Amino acid sequence: MAIVKKKAVGKHAYYYLEHSFRKDGKIEKKEKYLGKTIPKNIEDVKKQFISEIYKSKWFDEFDRIKKGFLAQKKLMPASAIEKEKESFMIRFTYDTNRIEGSTLTLRETAELLLEGIAPKAKPMRDVKEAEAHKKVFYEMLRNKKKLSMQTVLYFHKKFFENTKEDIAGKLRQHQVAISGSKFMPPLSVEVYPLLVDFFKWYNYYENKLHPIELAALVHLKLVTIHPFSDGNGRISRMIMNLVLNNHEYPLFNITYEKRAGYYIALEHAQTKNNETIFLQWFFRRYIKENKRYAEQ
Repeated sequence: MAIVKKKAVGKHAYYYLEHSFRKDGKIEKKEKYLGKTIPKNIEDVKKQFISEIYKSKWFDEFDRIKKGFLAQKKLMPASAIEKEKESFMIRFTYDTNRIEGSTLTLRETAELLLEGIAPKAKPMRDVKEAEAHKKVFYEMLRNKKKLSMQTVLYFHKKFFENTKEDIAGKLRQHQVAISGSKFMPPLSVEVYPLLVDFFKWYNYYENKLHPIELAALVHLKLVTIHPFSDGNGRISRMIMNLVLNNHEYPLFNITYEKRAGYYIALEHAQTKNNETIFLQWFFRRYIKENKRYAEQ
């Protein structure tokens, strides 16, 4: 997060932007001189400053990943591409639902979604929500429309129409809390106006932010608004991948095993109102998960 710093030199005051970040285990700082007064468009200046830092630190690596990903895709037969999508779908479905409390194992998820074999002695709700997630995933891959309120509501409806019909595709009308988190989501009366602002933000920044930054912020902003009674994490992770897919970047799965770091990054970003905390976690994980493409 860029903050404004004031430096006094004699009787004169000068203003700078300062941003601290961790690199190779050490804290580094970057500064940008603003002048003797704070610009009226300071928020835009902050975003540009952060973007310049990210470009040098992260964005070139993201672009190498995309280049390697697309090059490998060109060499793969159609059947191999479909197999890779299928493998990702199974793992993504398992992890995103497991994070939200599903009892299905990875093997049970695979058997269910590939062979139609439902596990014994497991809640039918978990089974149906895994099947629904598979359908939404493939719809997401085919969806080339601009991200909209309609898209989010439609995907949410498809997630829960067979298990929680009373909330499927409906914005919440009551207060909710996040188990284990210090962050309290907005009041229900704030949800719709916040979503309107969210889509205004998206439409403005869609072609101004790097696609990886855009995907991460879409996830963070949507899950922070917490528009639904249930399924906010799942819908946010799906829409995140919609953004990545539409910009032809590799998809990103947040694994159940790595959920602790994910929870911490989300909570700190939300309670401190500091997006860069989540962005830096996201950037590091995305590169780690996809570094094989950059090494080609």
